[in-house]
Amino acid sequence: MKNDIMQTSNTHGSYKELLFDKRWLEKRAGILKRDNFRCVMCCSDKHLIVHHKQYHVNKRTGEKLVPWDYHDKYLVTLCEKCHNKGHQLYEIPTFEI
Repeated sequence: MKNDIMQTSNTHGSYKELLFDKRWLEKRAGILKRDNFRCVMCCSDKHLIVHHKQYHVNKRTGEKLVPWDYHDKYLVTLCEKCHNKGHQLYEIPTFEI
């Protein structure tokens, strides 16, 4: 099933569209709850984003996993300000799985 999901992400719209998928919305809600609806960096409760600490690419196909297919330990709640600052300072690592 994972291969079907990965293919769907590449053939039916953009990554941003996947962020409206109910599977991502459910995963996101769980991460926000786990992090007490606060940015783990500054404790803000405004403009929260669930951020992927790293990306995973299928070694065989070269396709990225869909957003909801990550283990919770690779997801973290950040406010928009901390999220943007992090992207300016660091590149998100990508690993083959």
